[in-house]
Amino acid sequence: MIRVWSDNQSAGMLDRHGPRGAAFAYGEGVDAPRAVSMTMPVRVASWDHAWGLHPIFEMNLPEGALRERLRLAFAKATGTFDDLDLLAVVGRSQVGRLRYTAVDAALDEEVPFQSVDEILASRRDSGLFAFLLQRFAAYSGISGVQPKVLVRDEADSAVLSATPERKSPSVRGATHIVKFWDPNEYPHLAANEFFCLRVAEKCGLDVPRYRLAEDGSALVIDRFDLRPDGSYCGVEDFCVLNARPTSEKYRGGYETALFKRVKDFVTGETLASELGRLFTLFAVNTVLRNGDAHLKNFALVYDDVLGGPRLAPVYDVVTTTAYLPQDAMALTLGGSAKWPDAKKLASIGTLRCGLTPRRAREIFDVIATAVSEVAAEMRRYMAEHPEFAEVGERMLQEWASGIKLSLGFETPAWRPAPTLSRAALPSP
Repeated sequence: MIRVWSDNQSAGMLDRHGPRGAAFAYGEGVDAPRAVSMTMPVRVASWDHAWGLHPIFEMNLPEGALRERLRLAFAKATGTFDDLDLLAVVGRSQVGRLRYTAVDAALDEEVPFQSVDEILASRRDSGLFAFLLQRFAAYSGISGVQPKVLVRDEADSAVLSATPERKSPSVRGATHIVKFWDPNEYPHLAANEFFCLRVAEKCGLDVPRYRLAEDGSALVIDRFDLRPDGSYCGVEDFCVLNARPTSEKYRGGYETALFKRVKDFVTGETLASELGRLFTLFAVNTVLRNGDAHLKNFALVYDDVLGGPRLAPVYDVVTTTAYLPQDAMALTLGGSAKWPDAKKLASIGTLRCGLTPRRAREIFDVIATAVSEVAAEMRRYMAEHPEFAEVGERMLQEWASGIKLSLGFETPAWRPAPTLSRAALPSP
């Protein structure tokens, strides 16, 4: 059994239920603002889930290499290692406002210090990734197959602690997300994401501060859910909002699972602006050829679980077709996973987001300009880092294809030669 905390206060108990399910029950006296999710309001009856954990509790469970490391470290001691066991390990340090402890334990989020500047200045052969994975795996309640950990930077922690809003002596939780890549599987993925985030930022989207290590081996991102006072805002991805497990993050169509669903939670005067931002983000993912724009890579954030959610800052945007030439969209659009043409993409803006045709075209113009500007930046980076040139050229080729097909513009002048070979890239 696990105690669930919301906003640093006990909310209730989570335990196994039936042969493969879980049940959560709110504690006596828990009021509505301490609900664990917008999808699970406070009530007397328990919230039972027949298979696995409820989506909100599963949302931040590590995947891939991080999960395997934790399994190897803890399975021998526990005898088993299911999702509830994993949550018990990483539950004290999570993205968002929820935390998890043993039933009788106090909430104590004490993440070790790690200099972000040291990471940014590191060299690939230093073994820093292995060190960070070993030291921070148990503090990294964050989803995703790509290797990533949550760390606490001493300098930024001190800055937060000195703010007038700070309610406790020091920031004890993680302040940054550190992402790595496997050079044998997805070469230069950190630099790939860095330049994709640059495009999103130039399009006017909210992007947390992000920095690329000098050797391109890691991407360091400020936590967007961390408030100046050291508390955390709520975060719920679209698997949670669609009541789906992580295993179904690629299921369904964008029309219903993303654009229709956001209208179920964002209401009032902010809906129109949030839909405009969502359309821009969706179009950016399309133009950059991000075939991994699944339901967990879109989220809503909020300060109050009872109202006022907004689109989360941009995260996890990469050009996947630089590695997987035949990659398609993560979900379907109009029943197809093929990349949409300009007419089909614009119709999402007008029919699903309430934009005028003129506004949709204006967003297309903004995206095309942003891509062109970042392409020039990437060219300069490629000249200084020739080891990135092969991946960079492929990214530029994919971006050019996205601009031509999905925005309906002429092929930009920086388009690489069509004879560019893909043979030098290993297949994942």
